[in-house]
Amino acid sequence: MIPCVLVVDDDDAVRFTVREVLQDAGLAVVEASEGRAALRVLDGPEPVHVVITDLRMPGMGGMALLEALRGHPVKVVVITAFGDERAAVAAMKAGAWDYFRKPFDIDELLTVVQRATEAVRLADQVERLAGELNLARSMVFVSAGMARVARLVQRLGPREVSVLITGESGTGKERVCDALVRASARADGPFVRFNCASLGPDLAEAELFGHARGAFTGAVRARTGLFREADGGTILLDEVGELAPVVQARLLRVLQSGEVRPVGEDRPVAVDVRLLAATHRDLSQMVSDSTFREDLYYRLKVVHLQVPPLRERPEDIPVLARHFLALAAERFGVGHLREPEDLMPRLVARPWPGNVRELQNACEMMVALSDGALDPDLLDEGAPTPAPTGSLRERVDGFEKVLLTEALEASGGNKAAAARALGIGRVTLYEKLARHGL
Repeated sequence: MIPCVLVVDDDDAVRFTVREVLQDAGLAVVEASEGRAALRVLDGPEPVHVVITDLRMPGMGGMALLEALRGHPVKVVVITAFGDERAAVAAMKAGAWDYFRKPFDIDELLTVVQRATEAVRLADQVERLAGELNLARSMVFVSAGMARVARLVQRLGPREVSVLITGESGTGKERVCDALVRASARADGPFVRFNCASLGPDLAEAELFGHARGAFTGAVRARTGLFREADGGTILLDEVGELAPVVQARLLRVLQSGEVRPVGEDRPVAVDVRLLAATHRDLSQMVSDSTFREDLYYRLKVVHLQVPPLRERPEDIPVLARHFLALAAERFGVGHLREPEDLMPRLVARPWPGNVRELQNACEMMVALSDGALDPDLLDEGAPTPAPTGSLRERVDGFEKVLLTEALEASGGNKAAAARALGIGRVTLYEKLARHGL
């Protein structure tokens, strides 16, 4: 990547000279004649890494531009008139990275700009490595597409904005949410998840916002609600596109006011919660179809993070497959399995409509049916279907045990979350776990 420098000066001759010097040094250069024009360039599609700005210009001057760029990752170098050290000091206090004087020496100019571009390169590298390390705690990847997601996660984590994470089913949206929370200032606070497709409108409303005792049939005790449980932390609304319209309206009021009002209560309760939302649905299309509120959509989508499907990052398939194969071999206690030469090419060639989740299931199936070596033909033929054995009760119990195990694994062992995902009460869950010896 060639560093890009934005030169801001109302003097055409100065801009020309600086441009020629920087371009001869191999840098990309764009120009603006005053601060507002510079901000328009910075808001454009092309990234700018360093800004060189004069301080005294008609319109928006250099000091006002510095103020406008507070918190922006770009490095700002100011040009000061000879003998105007006071202005240089004020600029540095306002956030300037460095300065040089008019009339300037070319070597001095290049030295300052090269130091600035090197600082940008190092900061960019640190952010990239930190992001990849963070996301790698949840996901396995080598692709540039997922590396971009990792960098965005690291950048967004500390910033108190709502993030909408979208992507096809099985791409790992929840894992991205985990990384966002770890990168945030709320990492030590509660992290509450709610699957919006798991409950009907009335129960979803009570689950999210709480309810008073006797607020509805079956409400034998008061409940604080997930938003209050997440106070000081983060709440993830998974499959947010499944929320019923009445719950969408309540959620919008909570986001606007920062308060929740439990069902059956008269007084609202203030909550401090960062919201993450995830969905495989196209919410913009749902807005067009009038099945999702437009105002809520834009509240959720302060920042949009798209997780690419597996077919767009085939280089991740071999590393993911070997990871899943190793986990399955350990889980099933089968030891080392021989990997045929054509296994990875065949895995990479498949479309994987179920994405990472489908790949994991396929790897587990091959390991479970292995006989000393992995058999890639099983991918096309599918596993043989044995004739059912045992009584109906035994087969139902076996299926129920699988569902309970999967729900516990998906919730990280959180029994309350597992019960919500299965649509049963905690007492029922504990009874079933005890019956199955889990």
